[in-house]
Amino acid sequence: MTTLSRRHFGFAATAGALGLMAAACSSDNSTGGDAGASDAGGTASTVTVEDNNGQHTVATPPTSVVATDNNSFQTLSDWGVSLTAASRALMPTTIPYKDDESIVDLGNHREPNLEAVVAVEPDLIITGSRFSQYQDDFTSLAPDAVVLDLDARDDQPFEAELKRRVDVLGTIFGKEKEATALGEDLDASIARVKAAYDPAQKVMSVIVSGGEIGYSAPHVGRTFGPMYDVLGLTPALEVQGADDDHQGDDISVEAIADSNPDWILVMDRDAAVASEDSQPAAEVIEGSEALKNVTAVTAGHVVYMPDDTYTNEGIETYTEFFGSFADALEATS
Repeated sequence: MTTLSRRHFGFAATAGALGLMAAACSSDNSTGGDAGASDAGGTASTVTVEDNNGQHTVATPPTSVVATDNNSFQTLSDWGVSLTAASRALMPTTIPYKDDESIVDLGNHREPNLEAVVAVEPDLIITGSRFSQYQDDFTSLAPDAVVLDLDARDDQPFEAELKRRVDVLGTIFGKEKEATALGEDLDASIARVKAAYDPAQKVMSVIVSGGEIGYSAPHVGRTFGPMYDVLGLTPALEVQGADDDHQGDDISVEAIADSNPDWILVMDRDAAVASEDSQPAAEVIEGSEALKNVTAVTAGHVVYMPDDTYTNEGIETYTEFFGSFADALEATS
């Protein structure tokens, strides 16, 4: 079976340059390159960017940055962005910010300490995902801060939304080239899967949590749902009324087995939020009596997402997983 672990990596970039999203254009004294550069008179530059709530003018470089969006943690960390406060309790151990005591911990989305943001006097708050519900709270607590929400929009192609997020962040932090490279790496990984995948092969996606196997629905299921559209995958099973629950839908493992998928894609939820009853997803899948005769299992066509996926769902995670899936597909051709 194909397994993988979190790592920093670089995929070969596809030819050609990926332009920045039109909504993330530079303005005032910044015209690309280092968005944090000052003009000859020493006045800080600004950039105009657009998020899910409209346009914002951001002074660069930001002097106090707060981050609560788990889709952005990896990018910000890899780019060396200093944070003054963040939802460190939500971060996986693979993110260096997790153990940085100099960063005020705002807690997780269930029991947040939002008021702590006041003390760091932020001029930029990058929120979204699990913290989207606190948008108004942040605006009230830090009225002078730009509050950005770059969650993927349901009415836009998912891969374009992944690239939009890093493009906007790249504009703000003077990392346009790095953002472009991340987009090119994603495109390259998608192209590899599409080239190697035969639509006649049926795909099942599942989430393993607490030793249980949960069905993750095509198109709408958490994490895996968009992949069916992005990669052109053929679902092994489609259920009416499926949702995006974080533990998967309540579909029996026998029903999953009866669909006899050629490939099974797995997210190990507990690997990111381990508890006493955690059991590695590979052990659950391999030890399932119901799945033992399924084509995907007997052929070793089970591909696992990076261990920290549940709390690290940015462009880097998807690119890594698509690359791993492509590796497995290419090995069978």
